[in-house]
Amino acid sequence: MKKTSLKTSIKTSMPKVAAAAGLLAALGLAQAAEVRVMCYQDGNECEVTADLAKRFEAQNPGTKIVIDTVPYRTVVEQLPVQLAAGQGPDIARVTDLGGLSKHYMDISRSLRNRKLMDDNFGATAGWLRPSPDDKGIYGFMSQLTMTGPFVNKTLFEQAKVAMPGPKASWDEWMDAARRVARATQTKAAVAWDRSGHRFAGPAISYGAKIFNAKGEPVIDAGYKTAVSKFVSWHKDGFMMREVWAGSGGSTYASSIDEFINGNVVMVLAGSWQIGNLQKKVGNNFDWVAVPNPCGPAACTGIPGGAAWVALKTSKSPKETAAFLEFLASESAYAEFTARTNNIPAHAGLARKGVSYTNADAASKAALGTFSSGVANLSPVAYEFQGYRFNRAIMLPTVTRVTQAIVGEASVDDAVSKIASDMADALKQAQR
Repeated sequence: MKKTSLKTSIKTSMPKVAAAAGLLAALGLAQAAEVRVMCYQDGNECEVTADLAKRFEAQNPGTKIVIDTVPYRTVVEQLPVQLAAGQGPDIARVTDLGGLSKHYMDISRSLRNRKLMDDNFGATAGWLRPSPDDKGIYGFMSQLTMTGPFVNKTLFEQAKVAMPGPKASWDEWMDAARRVARATQTKAAVAWDRSGHRFAGPAISYGAKIFNAKGEPVIDAGYKTAVSKFVSWHKDGFMMREVWAGSGGSTYASSIDEFINGNVVMVLAGSWQIGNLQKKVGNNFDWVAVPNPCGPAACTGIPGGAAWVALKTSKSPKETAAFLEFLASESAYAEFTARTNNIPAHAGLARKGVSYTNADAASKAALGTFSSGVANLSPVAYEFQGYRFNRAIMLPTVTRVTQAIVGEASVDDAVSKIASDMADALKQAQR
């Protein structure tokens, strides 16, 4: 039997492959351009995006959209590593808006109608730009969010404890939640997401200025007060210890599942969890969103949101721009917002209002609470959210506050180390 070498086989087959590819191209059947989208979801955001992608594909038969749904931790921890190595998807849904901006791709020249993007997303476009004088379009906010608390109303009713009013302090809410937890034998009174972003709202409420007169980040007396309060609430046994003390370093951890499972009376999370609560709580108990509790300086959460961004690692830049422009269109954006129970960042849609046809009564009330709470946001909160290197503040906060909670450091030591870690992180980020 005659032997055929692998090399000969490859050489013989290559002209056939080329001829086949040429025939497919001539028939209009060339391989579709692929756009990969890294997406995390708090509720059903990626599922809705996948539905919208099918519609886009039908309108653009030469493009294939692949939605890769990943845990939020993957976006926070793995995506930056991929991008630094020159690898990554075409599009990602991110929350570290300024911190990843050096990896964003300007799509402005590929847009069919840039004016619509400017008119509807101009207010937040600067959050994605790598420098204040930059005029590029790098994506858009998929929604606006605000950090804030959710409360298990059923547990309050069972304990016969009145919920504090709209201007109540953090101390008043902690006291009320403690009484409810005792009366109902609930595992914990309160939990906060293990996140420096979540911590920032109460810190500003307690007087943290975050920035000095020169615009440089500082850890001041107000920030120390918030750290001291938070650590003491853990040590008195009524703040859920597992959320912050259950992880090491600056790793993010959510508290919402503890709330959904009835293990905690009150959580500090944010508006992005509304759809998740509607989906998972169901009729198990009644829940409500409440205004951000007050400190002596403010009653504020942190504004923000997730953004769809184009990335320099894209292998299909024109198709990437086309899909983002489709998602930003009023019809697609309205569907995404309504089905995911989010607050719109699209100015035109915000003026018209959103018909949350899939939202139940609790979700509609929560959306109203968060929307009205925007008026109470501190200017410092906006400055913090827009600061390009805010993760240099957030990540050390998580690491060092946890050390104080578990007894590895005093509050004074923790605050001092947050300041030194922040300075080191800023030097590294600014290189």
